[in-house]
Amino acid sequence: MREVEVVVVGAGQAGLAGAHHLRRAGFEPDRGFVVLDHSPGPGGAWQFRWPSLTYGKVHGIHALPGMELTDADPARASSEVISEYFDRYERTFDLRVRRPVDVRAVREGPGGRLLVETSDGTWATRALINATGTWDRPFWPRHPGQETFRGRQLHTAQYPGPEAFAGQRAVVVGGGASGTQHLLEIAPYAAATTWVTRRPPVFREGPFDEEAGRAAVALVEERVRQGLAPRSVVSVTGLPLNDAIRQGLADGVLDRQPLFDRITPDGVEWADGRRVAADVILWATGFRPAVGHLAPLRLREPGGGIRVEGTRAVADPRIHLVGYGPSASTVGANRAGRAAVRDIRRLLAEVEPLAA
Repeated sequence: MREVEVVVVGAGQAGLAGAHHLRRAGFEPDRGFVVLDHSPGPGGAWQFRWPSLTYGKVHGIHALPGMELTDADPARASSEVISEYFDRYERTFDLRVRRPVDVRAVREGPGGRLLVETSDGTWATRALINATGTWDRPFWPRHPGQETFRGRQLHTAQYPGPEAFAGQRAVVVGGGASGTQHLLEIAPYAAATTWVTRRPPVFREGPFDEEAGRAAVALVEERVRQGLAPRSVVSVTGLPLNDAIRQGLADGVLDRQPLFDRITPDGVEWADGRRVAADVILWATGFRPAVGHLAPLRLREPGGGIRVEGTRAVADPRIHLVGYGPSASTVGANRAGRAAVRDIRRLLAEVEPLAA
């Protein structure tokens, strides 16, 4: 059993931002706080992105607090660029991330502390910053006949790049940014592509300015304030109508079809009898927050989410969720990390003086 003031779970953008602000607030690594990350190396979810997602294709990534990302080659894989940047950040600010460490459960402990049970022992802590993101919980919808499909099924989290679809008939499911990106990449290689979504896609024209961004975040924030399962910021903004999307619409690649009614051994089928043959189904159906380790604390509301004010879990002020709901973006994670540390300092000061 090891004791610290704060445990940070996750070392992606949100976790590193939280750790950085803990250091600035006077908490020392290993004694004042510890960062636990289950990934094999630095980079958060970025280290698992598909090779064809180059840094030049990444939109709207914000630098971590205190250190800019400069001179990155836009032609390099984003997984390499961001992993190297995160590694440099961890070393520069001496954050001493422990990895690979799997956090299995967070429970109530003695003396008002939380017990964080991991593959590397147990930590007793007075506060916890949960920054586990969503990458570890890809959402796989269930459809009639799914188990009979003789082809290949994979999720965005397993996307290997467009070359793997050469000569195949692909059905891409999902109306978000990843679905359209994958479809546009796959189309030149595949024998045929079919795009299906549950709802008609909404395309957004014009610049996405600061005011529009604040309005979108406010919509997501209201959901988590009510204890509903969070939606992504992208889900309420629509898809940007950029040059690639316009070309895909003009070429007929982005010819959206309604969601099929069942999956057959050889493809998909609609209720009206229409069928599409397929060799592979790619589920670009998003992710869910990875918060299963918090289950012993019973934070989840009837609406399916954890009710949050700012970053603080309403049911337990010792728990802060960073990178959850409205802060599930790079700029949002930076701001939420700072806000979480401010609240944690206030919480700990109410109990006893802060540790050096």
